[in-house]
Amino acid sequence: MYRKKRNIFQPLERFQMIYGMRSKMEFFHNAAAPKHVENFKRLSQGGFYNGTLFHRIDKNFVIQGGDPNTRQNGTGREQRGTGYPGFSLVEEFNTIPHERGIVSMARSSDPNSAGYQFFIVINETPFLDNQYTVFGRVIEGMDVVDKIEALPAVQNNQPADLEAARIQSISINER
Repeated sequence: MYRKKRNIFQPLERFQMIYGMRSKMEFFHNAAAPKHVENFKRLSQGGFYNGTLFHRIDKNFVIQGGDPNTRQNGTGREQRGTGYPGFSLVEEFNTIPHERGIVSMARSSDPNSAGYQFFIVINETPFLDNQYTVFGRVIEGMDVVDKIEALPAVQNNQPADLEAARIQSISINER
């Protein structure tokens, strides 16, 4: 697991993702990705992620979620993963490696196109390093991530059972 100078993890805030069970993550604040952390916190506190899906399940690679097109009564399967927030963040690439449990911001081919979709790394993926903004890591409940990753997938790596891949809520907790 990634170990860095202590100050890169400050302040020690956590977010909880509820998917039938809880998974806790902590943010890499300060020098690592402050704008991405603040964006994710703002969206989470406003309930943005509630009811969205992990719409992409790439076995042994990542699970990706956060697209509002995946909410209940949202658009069809072909639109999942295509949502655009109407804003984008300037990349904050950092030296944190994409190891198991890392939370990183998804984007298009433009490095400055991230907005709200995120992914959690299943296995070490060094080819993502310095290509995507790492802003957190799972610190408890990686078994929950593994259960999502184990769900059967259909076309375009989308979950066959949508409700089993649905994020009930994400909350921010000061540590």
